[in-house]
Amino acid sequence: MQLLFRKSEEGEGEGLALLDGESLQLPSFVKVPHMGWNTVKVVRQNILFEGLENGSYYYFVHSYYPVPAEQSIVCAETFYGVTFASAVLFQNICGVQFHPEKSDVNGLRVLENFCNFVKR
Repeated sequence: MQLLFRKSEEGEGEGLALLDGESLQLPSFVKVPHMGWNTVKVVRQNILFEGLENGSYYYFVHSYYPVPAEQSIVCAETFYGVTFASAVLFQNICGVQFHPEKSDVNGLRVLENFCNFVKR
């Protein structure tokens, strides 16, 4: 998901700039990388989380987090030292910060929902 934004504190390259915003390094007072299970709070109803319970657990592995310029594209958030966008959706662009392929049945459902999104 981080690659979708304009820039990142990770490395010197630029992102794809499909979404306005940047990726910042997680704060130094938390263990980095953020690795393991954490909850995802849906803040805007969307197709990615259809049929899933709000506050469900997903698996994360990351040292940077996205900061969208527009809060309106954020559809889910997670807290790990800071509250960050764990899922974004804008028109036909979507991204998640967690690893759906490692997130058991919840992640499989997100992938299934994504496939349904693409078919529409």
